[in-house]
Amino acid sequence: MHKLLENIFGWLYPLLRKLHFGDTLASYISLIINIVELCVLAYAIYIVFRLLLVTLMAVVAKRTKTHFDDLLVTNQTAKYIAHLIPFLFIYKSVPVILQSFVRWESIFGKLVGVYIVILTLWIIRSVLKSVRDFLKDQERFSDKPIDSYIQVIMIILWSFGTMVIIYEIFDVDSGTILGTLGAISAIIILIFRDTILGFVASVQVSLNDMVRIGDWITFDKFGADGDVIEINLATVKVRNFDNTTTTIPTYSLISDSFRNWRGMLNSDGRRIKRHILVKAKSIRFLNDVELDKMKRIQLITHYIETRQNDIHKYNNQYNIDKSLAINGRNMTNFGLFRKYITSYLENYPGINKDMILLCRQLQPTAQGIPLEIYAFSKDQRFEQYEYIMADIFDHIMASIPYFDLEIYEISTEDKKGII
Repeated sequence: MHKLLENIFGWLYPLLRKLHFGDTLASYISLIINIVELCVLAYAIYIVFRLLLVTLMAVVAKRTKTHFDDLLVTNQTAKYIAHLIPFLFIYKSVPVILQSFVRWESIFGKLVGVYIVILTLWIIRSVLKSVRDFLKDQERFSDKPIDSYIQVIMIILWSFGTMVIIYEIFDVDSGTILGTLGAISAIIILIFRDTILGFVASVQVSLNDMVRIGDWITFDKFGADGDVIEINLATVKVRNFDNTTTTIPTYSLISDSFRNWRGMLNSDGRRIKRHILVKAKSIRFLNDVELDKMKRIQLITHYIETRQNDIHKYNNQYNIDKSLAINGRNMTNFGLFRKYITSYLENYPGINKDMILLCRQLQPTAQGIPLEIYAFSKDQRFEQYEYIMADIFDHIMASIPYFDLEIYEISTEDKKGII
């Protein structure tokens, strides 16, 4: 090959003589021939090692049970290593080939050294990406912000790599580099402000277990209401329930207030807290005839009988004048309705009976008396939760006429008054 290259580059002799290279003519041609030979040999080494490493890793990945080596193949780790080996060969050969050309040896060696540093970082990055993908498939790590940790490690490695590159190009010692970085630290902090804040936030989010991948969060400031699908160093991605994606700065998770529904999903029930408005004018006392009629409602039959006996006993004991309904003790249609709803909830299969369950009256308003249901559904899933709540209130609104009560609605006169 060496003889063939000498014949090929024979056309350089006249040109170099015209450029007055004199006695160095042969050395320049020899230099060019050696460089070409080195490049050809390095490319041959690359082809051999790429074929060997890529094939070997693919075979190993197919035969092993672990999924990690498959991820190494996917992230092209073997390909980057195959790139690195010929450049290491070139780096070691440059001082020998260019020993008579000190200036070119320095320039060429530094360029190859820089590329070796970058290739090394690429290899480490591909391995870390494989580790990230592997851990995400593990159940105990699937909800952890692995991306944030990988990005922090890569930032540190790129920082060290940048220092090595600067040292390689300018022959500056590490102490001088660190001193220079300290002098311009204010500018660095300004440039990497979001990265630094994101790093601090990622650490706090992880240590305090504030957010995990898969958590349902609500962040009104950014219009986010859905599941966390990714936690990075700078951002948190939320897939909303309308299938849109909201990107939230990681630092906002510790600087602003948001709602994490994980506790509810991990609990034994999801809270139902909703009310209806009952017209105040429809609330009244019930007489014995009306009570006897309502005894046909099976859920409160026993309650009415027991309560009615207690009231009659009290009124007779104290000679209460019942010519007016307001005298003595009485039952109201609203109170009886509350008891009915409580009994209905206690028998409803979708309600968790081991958690708080009540039907209560709230502060009266200009629109009526709020009757609130406070209970917990057994099923926390969104669809089932909404179905249970709607089913309960369907029954409540259909039951109101049986107690001679009315739900408040804005009438035509009310609308005119509002206008």
